[in-house]
Amino acid sequence: MKFENPDDTICALSTPQGVGAISLIRLSGKDCLSIVNSVFSKSLETAGTHTAHFGTIKNDKQILDEVLVTIFKNPQSFTGEDLVEIGCHGSVYIQAQILKLLISKGARLAGPGEFSMRAFFNGKMDLSQTEAVADLIASGSEKAHKLAVHQMRGGFSKEISELRQELMNFASLIELELDFSEEDVEFADRTQLENLINLVDNKINSLLDSFSYGNAIKNGVPVAIVGPPNAGKSTLLNALLNEDKAIVSDIAGTTRDVIEDVVVLDGIEFRFIDTAGIRDTTDVIENLGIKRSYDQIKLARIVLLMVDLAGSSVLDAIEQVKSFREDAISGGQSLVCVFNKIDEVDENIGESLKSEGLVISAKSKLGLTELREKLLQEVGEEEGEGGVVVTNIRHYEILQKCQVSVEKVKLGLEAQITGDLLAMDIRETMNLLGEITGEISSDDLLGNIFANFCIGK
Repeated sequence: MKFENPDDTICALSTPQGVGAISLIRLSGKDCLSIVNSVFSKSLETAGTHTAHFGTIKNDKQILDEVLVTIFKNPQSFTGEDLVEIGCHGSVYIQAQILKLLISKGARLAGPGEFSMRAFFNGKMDLSQTEAVADLIASGSEKAHKLAVHQMRGGFSKEISELRQELMNFASLIELELDFSEEDVEFADRTQLENLINLVDNKINSLLDSFSYGNAIKNGVPVAIVGPPNAGKSTLLNALLNEDKAIVSDIAGTTRDVIEDVVVLDGIEFRFIDTAGIRDTTDVIENLGIKRSYDQIKLARIVLLMVDLAGSSVLDAIEQVKSFREDAISGGQSLVCVFNKIDEVDENIGESLKSEGLVISAKSKLGLTELREKLLQEVGEEEGEGGVVVTNIRHYEILQKCQVSVEKVKLGLEAQITGDLLAMDIRETMNLLGEITGEISSDDLLGNIFANFCIGK
């Protein structure tokens, strides 16, 4: 992403493209008030910040639309600059004409995430907070929304900044010792430093441990429903969705492709994937579906293995689970075993299998409450230090590097290396933490982050 002139006044449609009742066009920059004032029916020269004004947008004498103009003056705006929002009717034609008019008056079309980027450069929020803005927009469940709000309000940034500041204090003391090396003075107590490094190590490990939960909340939990034909996979999917999403038939091999839909359980989004029944077959099309089933198993976080009790003895059912666990699960996924069609067999069979997995009837919707509870249990709820949850893969990867860097500091303390080398290792950890909040950044890093934002945010 190329960074344009920050002195430009930018404009963009901030609501989704297409027809709607109302659309919002946003401008930011030093000339945004004068540009809007030049096309608005009322003077905005003396308008105060956080005020709304009703009038018309005109192109010369032609009225384009009746609009509501809202003014946010610097520094009391999202971007930290003068910012104006124009609420117009949602006609695609009106949107295009107003944007065209604003550009003709001196504004330019904003790039992806350029409003958020200006907020970052103007100190309105740090880099992790601006990333949380994108997460908030994309949040599809209650918990994803909650985590994004917490991060946007600085919960994660505060934790990282405190760690970085403590390391900075010690690095400064060690570097001060170097100035008095001839006097053999020790300003940085090595025992205190060791305690601090252990504390930092524990906090980083706690944050890393929270990522599995945070990533599940942010991106949803992929659950592959697998098993032999006619085990009831499609029936279970329909029961969980409470609709007839998948075709259900007594004919083996009915499902030949992957069928996917989303269910939100206790504020967490689960993406259920109904796969083709796994069996030996000479049918070319069905074999393609079975291959896709194994592909989905590799991608899933939870594998829901369904066993048909009506077509298996107890020993066969247990053997199916054992065989599947050994042959198919290799990527650290959670395996949840579900013995289906309990309503078609002796209930004592169900009792003998409860230690091996869940006993349900997808058709009669028996045991689905227990299944939902089990799925939530598999996701867990890991919180990092101070209730912070890591949701961003970039942050996670940097924290992994921090973990390695901190280990170098610990080994350096044990080996009693010289202060200059010790300070260098501490500063490496500090710099990595600074990459999370944007205190240390590059144009390439910022370009990659903001390029994924939508235009108008």
